[in-house]
Amino acid sequence: MGALDGLLVADFSRILAGPYATMLLADLGATVVKVESPGGDDTRTWMPPVRDGISTYYLGINRNKRSIALDLKDPADVRVAQRLAHRADVMIENFRPGGLRRFGLDYDTVTAANPGIVYASISGFGTGAGANYPGYDLMVQAISGLMSLTGDPDGPPYRAGISVFDVMAGLHANIGILAALHHRAGTGAGQHVEVNLLSSALSGLVNHSSGYVAGGTVPFRMGNAHPSLFPYEPLPTSDGELIVIAGNDGQFRKLCQVLDLPGLPDDPRFGRNQDRTANREELRPLLVERLSKRTKDEWFRELLAAGVPCAPINTIDGGVALAEELGLDPVVDVGGVPGVRNPITFSDTPAGYRLPPPGLDEHGEEIRAWLMED
Repeated sequence: MGALDGLLVADFSRILAGPYATMLLADLGATVVKVESPGGDDTRTWMPPVRDGISTYYLGINRNKRSIALDLKDPADVRVAQRLAHRADVMIENFRPGGLRRFGLDYDTVTAANPGIVYASISGFGTGAGANYPGYDLMVQAISGLMSLTGDPDGPPYRAGISVFDVMAGLHANIGILAALHHRAGTGAGQHVEVNLLSSALSGLVNHSSGYVAGGTVPFRMGNAHPSLFPYEPLPTSDGELIVIAGNDGQFRKLCQVLDLPGLPDDPRFGRNQDRTANREELRPLLVERLSKRTKDEWFRELLAAGVPCAPINTIDGGVALAEELGLDPVVDVGGVPGVRNPITFSDTPAGYRLPPPGLDEHGEEIRAWLMED
């Protein structure tokens, strides 16, 4: 049994933030009904890459769900959608704010019939002046300032390699949903949980957004360097770069021991983190000279054994391989479809992998019959 067994989630979301959130809930035992338009979730067409002709983007965020296709221009299908919302414990949607009102699927209408529902809305820019802005992750990476932090100092800004704020907003939505369910357990009352990508982005920019709002500092891109730590970046070895990190003075001392540079921790230019950060241009060549004597793999094993954080710069296959080597079991088989395992481990209620990502309307007849039972 999963921790969320018995919980019914009506998933009116599409693309990434909402489907990722509901997949995680489904992994933990919730019954998730994925409501799609007759054309299906957009990500069904986002390819390559593909597996057996199906988009791996779609496959990666839609396991453990049941699909029903509903045309909200059809009054009969609207009634089916309403019945699902009225029976659900949780409803999650990412239509433009107000977009579900004409179908009687907005929060006020649904909660009038189902006062215990936890109704989660994910938007791009909130329900106020930004309500009509389309909520694409790339827009938010640009507007939030993330792209100004990504790339070489003298080069153009870059987006992150993933839709980082869609994922973050999905996680924030789940935190809100679970908190609201806890509140409901004590009061019987549901509530409206709202998340928007821009607010998730500003929260997720953590030290950079805090540096501005609390310190008045506007950060700019520094390539792979860190504004507050050194070393905390790739450094060259004899056969390529290795991420080397000294997150505190003790780690820097260990690094110097392995590199046979025993005098550096007592040098007033490098003894404390703030000194190393201020004098990074003097310290970097001293570290690079030593690191260039051996390969990145040799240094990786030796530094890690000494308690110094470091890492090779892998491609995805290397990351999966290391996770397998460490016994993290990163890949699960879900009805013949490989997927990445749920990242949460429970001692008593483990995640489960019951259903492969559904075909469009694969469970439509079954769900309609079930909704008509009462």
